[in-house]
Amino acid sequence: MSAVSFQQVSKTYHTSRGPLQALREVSFNIEPGEFFGLLGPNGAGKTTLISILAGLSRATSGRVAVHGHDVVADYAAARRQLGIVPQELVFDPFFSVREALRIQSGYFGVRHNDDWIDELLANLGLADKANANMRQLSGGMKRRVLVAQALVHRPPVIVLDEPTAGVDVELRQTLWQFIARLNREGHTVLLTTHYLEEAEALCHRIAMLKAGQVVALDRTSALLSGRASTMLRFKTDDPLPPSLADVARVTGRIAQIKAHDAQEVEEVLSALRLHGVAVEDLEIGRADLEDVFLEIMQDDTAPVFLDHPSPLEEVPS
Repeated sequence: MSAVSFQQVSKTYHTSRGPLQALREVSFNIEPGEFFGLLGPNGAGKTTLISILAGLSRATSGRVAVHGHDVVADYAAARRQLGIVPQELVFDPFFSVREALRIQSGYFGVRHNDDWIDELLANLGLADKANANMRQLSGGMKRRVLVAQALVHRPPVIVLDEPTAGVDVELRQTLWQFIARLNREGHTVLLTTHYLEEAEALCHRIAMLKAGQVVALDRTSALLSGRASTMLRFKTDDPLPPSLADVARVTGRIAQIKAHDAQEVEEVLSALRLHGVAVEDLEIGRADLEDVFLEIMQDDTAPVFLDHPSPLEEVPS
């Protein structure tokens, strides 16, 4: 039985300008114990899909289930299986951190939960804030409390919707160490993030959404090996020649240019020399998930549905 199952899920909003289809027949399963990434540009439908999973929104058509429990027909059982960290900072300003976690435990009928609450506080760097009022916390600390609230009832499925957006490096490291530990202990994790290096490092499989449709679904390693190529990365203050400017990805002083083989690498370097482009810190390496993501988002051809089994499903030889 899948930990999470999306089957032909569509969602249409009725607006003053007419119907807006946010999701179009989205289908994929997440297996127990997987660390699964859901990626896409803003407006692709990621949060809409998670809202349907959480019961905050209802699909126009299709079915969503958590460990076999339909999120509409068997909402209470499905919700108990989930711990969701939302994008928005939502908190009750009248309680301390510990009180907020005890109240959240009560929502799920969990009593005498202080030992687990203490462990959450320690692992998320909140131990010294346990008795602080929620209003006194910084934005990063409030984000940590949201994570603790999502985990307080020990859910088998953890959903992280942009959990590290706008937070400091320390929290990101602390959070991923703890979540990775829970994943090793058997918890299923569904992650949405715009920090693609996080998804590349953490996720077993990845689905990519574009305009409400799944346009890629496969193991992270397969996506990287199947579409990635050699990338030239360098810094320059000079304008690139037109032949390279049209294909380069430029971020500030850093330019990245794709090359499929050694001959193309030499052609790029020759063009740079010919036009007198001064280059610093030249690197030649494999494309990363960000490169693959941009390539897929800009590709108008057929979707990538290779979907090799996750490492958790493979049968040892």
